[in-house]
Amino acid sequence: MALRTAGALHPHPEAVQDAAFSAHEFFDARDRVQVKYEMLRRHRVDGRPVTEVAAVFGVSRQAFYGAETAFTGAGLHGLLPRRRGPK
Repeated sequence: MALRTAGALHPHPEAVQDAAFSAHEFFDARDRVQVKYEMLRRHRVDGRPVTEVAAVFGVSRQAFYGAETAFTGAGLHGLLPRRRGPK
């Protein structure tokens, strides 16, 4: 699977409860980058509160703000998974 190879396979796709991910086949809860992007879009474009968005997408508020900072700093590239550990 391409998502696994790229390191972009969402570890808990069942935690994503956003209606779009259950109603449309375009949305794939297994795609970690798409999930993060849609989470940020729900807040920025749709005006949904951070606490609501974080809960619906199965993440903490801290994880939401981390994704927002990464996206603001590097765009979509910032949402790509990074290797853990020392560089």
